[in-house]
Amino acid sequence: MLELFSVSLVFSTIRLATPLVWAAIGGLYSERSGVINVALEGLMLAGAFTAASMTYYTGSPWTGLLSAMLASALVAYLIAILCIRFKADQVVTGTGVNILFLGLPAVLSAAFFLSSGATPQIPKEELMPTLQQLLPGAPSWRIFSDVSVISALALVVVLGTHYVLYRTPFGLRLRSVGENPEAADAAGVRVNHIRYAGVVLSGVLAGVGGAYLSIGQSSLFTRNMTAGRGFIALAALIFGKWRPVQTMLACVLFGFADALTIQMQGVAKLPSGEDIPVQFVQMIPYIVTIVVLAGFIGQSRAPRALGVHYEKER
Repeated sequence: MLELFSVSLVFSTIRLATPLVWAAIGGLYSERSGVINVALEGLMLAGAFTAASMTYYTGSPWTGLLSAMLASALVAYLIAILCIRFKADQVVTGTGVNILFLGLPAVLSAAFFLSSGATPQIPKEELMPTLQQLLPGAPSWRIFSDVSVISALALVVVLGTHYVLYRTPFGLRLRSVGENPEAADAAGVRVNHIRYAGVVLSGVLAGVGGAYLSIGQSSLFTRNMTAGRGFIALAALIFGKWRPVQTMLACVLFGFADALTIQMQGVAKLPSGEDIPVQFVQMIPYIVTIVVLAGFIGQSRAPRALGVHYEKER
């Protein structure tokens, strides 16, 4: 079993944790403002499909990335309108968006590419570059050649979010409307405007996570390629107690479980010497998620106004 733990496992963990970090930090902005975001899975799928399609048509991964951010932001804005303006049930709305994007990309793919299963393969030179490709003068270390630009930016976003949340007026307002919107309103904060901003930001960041799956980690979009990562990101957000750095570490834990699963396939054996069935190995990340939620959800305190609609007094 010792051969499972290698340098390759570290870089595999980074790759697999990257989309979780983007989605979870996106969810943090929404939930800190008081809006439950169950739709991270759907937002990632919207970003993944848009990024793959636009990159294929334009030949530019940066155009694909920006398009993914815009598409997911528009979907998030729709969620915000339904949940904030029309006061729809936030969990039901998020679930509806997830169900929608399980099927919508397949329909659009069939219309644009005559294939409902996947988009066409994108040439390797048109995919999101690694740090080595972006910085040709960088040392020829594996961390530069194996780590994507989006993975490096994920760390910047986590640290930036920590600063924004605890050191800026916007962060103070975001946290205040998620804890006590009445008091925030009395202090002159426009509660619903801040909530709109939080939900749209969650869409932008989750879209980047989805784009990474299709043009960073892979070279095309396949149906339901997120495979539950949006829900795992939501679990990481709860495990991280709605704090940026802790949430990132939770994502790394889940990424490590996923990477270990890949490494174990064909290597892990039963005491009898037979290979452990691959189906049981593939269950590891989801079992870890369930155990973490079962063990820590009671110890995490959500923002007090999370899921609570706010009506300004007249």
